[in-house]
Amino acid sequence: MSNTTAPIRPIDSAETSDLPASVTPSLAPQPPRVLPNLDAGSGFPTLLRKELLRFWKVSFQTIAAPVITALLYLMIFAQVLQDKVQVYGSVPYTSFLIPGLMMMSMLQNAFSNPSSSLIQSRITGNLVFMLLPPLSHREIFWAYTLAAIVRGLAVGLCVWLVALFFIALPPAHPAWILAFGILSCGIMGVLGLIAGLWSEKFDQLAAFQNFLIMPATFLSGVFYSIHTLPAFWQAVSHWNPIFYTIDGFRYGFFSVSDVSPWRSLAVVAAVFVVLSLAALRLLASGYKLRN
Repeated sequence: MSNTTAPIRPIDSAETSDLPASVTPSLAPQPPRVLPNLDAGSGFPTLLRKELLRFWKVSFQTIAAPVITALLYLMIFAQVLQDKVQVYGSVPYTSFLIPGLMMMSMLQNAFSNPSSSLIQSRITGNLVFMLLPPLSHREIFWAYTLAAIVRGLAVGLCVWLVALFFIALPPAHPAWILAFGILSCGIMGVLGLIAGLWSEKFDQLAAFQNFLIMPATFLSGVFYSIHTLPAFWQAVSHWNPIFYTIDGFRYGFFSVSDVSPWRSLAVVAAVFVVLSLAALRLLASGYKLRN
C-alpha cells in the first residue's frame, strides 16, 4: 500500500469563475483606508466606547470639577473687573468672559482625556491590550480624538448652562460656535495624544501641560481682548493658535471679534490638519508603543 500523496496543484483561475462572489477570494488590490474601519470585526467602536466610558463613569471629576473651576473664575473676575474693563464697545465684561472660560475648560479637558489615558495605560502595563487587536493607527487616532472632542464639548456645554444663571448669553451664530468648538477640541485632543505617546511618566506629561498648554491658554485672550495690549504683545498673540480658537468662538456669541472669523477658522483648521498628520505618523511608526 503506497503512502505517497498527490502533489498539490495550483488552482487555475478558470476553475473559480463559477464560484459565488462570497467564496471567490478577491485578488484585486484594496484601496487604502482613510477613515476608521466600522465593520463588524473592527475594534474602533470598542476603543471609542472605552474612552467615552472612561471619563463618563467619573463625570463628577471630569465634567463637574471643571465647571466649578470655571464658575469660580467667573465670579471672581466678573466681580473685580466688571466696571473696569471695556471690551467690544457695548459687550459687558461678564458676557465677554463666559465664552473664554468655556473654551479654556474645553481645551484643557480635551487635552487631558487622551494624554491621561495613554500615560495610565503605559504605567499600569495594559497598553499592550490595545496593541494586540488588529487596530490600525487610523482607528486608534480617531477613537482617542473623538472621545476628547466629546469630553470637551460636554464640559463647554455645562459651563454655558451654569453661566445662564448669572447672565443671559444667547448664541448669535451657533454654526460658528460648533465649528470652532469641534476643531479646537480636536487640536487639543491630538496634542494630548502626542503628549501621551511622548511621555513615559507623569512628570513629563505635567511638564508638557504646565509649560506649553497652560501658558498658551492663559495668554490667548481668555480674560481680555488683545486690543488692550501694547502693539508688541498684540503681534505675539497673533502667533498663538489658541488665540484664534477663542476669538472665533467669541464671534459665534457676539458677532464681533479681534480678527476675521474666516481667518481664525483657516488657522485653526490648518493647525488641526498638521497636528493630525504628525500624530498619525507617530502611531504608524509605533513611536514608544512597540518597544
